[in-house]
Amino acid sequence: MPRKKTVRKKHVPQRTCVGCREVSDKRSFIRVVRQPGGVIIDPTGKQPGRGAYIHDQRSCWEIALKGSLAHALRTELSEEDRKVLYEFMMTLSDDPPADGNE
Repeated sequence: MPRKKTVRKKHVPQRTCVGCREVSDKRSFIRVVRQPGGVIIDPTGKQPGRGAYIHDQRSCWEIALKGSLAHALRTELSEEDRKVLYEFMMTLSDDPPADGNE
C-alpha cells in the first residue's frame, strides 16, 4: 500500500517589535544592530551583533527610541546613533503594517 505524502509547513521565524511588543513574522520587521562602531540599520537581517526588531511604521519607532530599543540592544544610544535612527524613522509611513491579521 503506497504511503500518503505529507505536506510540511515551512517554519516562519517569529520576532517581537520592541516598540509595540506585537509578535509577527521576522520579515515584517526592520532589524537594528549594535556593533562596535555604533548602532546601524540592517536591511539584510544578517549583520553580526546584538539585534532588535521594529515594525516599519513611525509609531513603533517613536516608542522604541524612547528607551526600549536601547534596553533591547543592551547599550546607551549616542546622539549620533539617535540622529541616524530618527532620520530613518522620518522616512517611514504613519500607517499600520498591512500584514492581514486584522
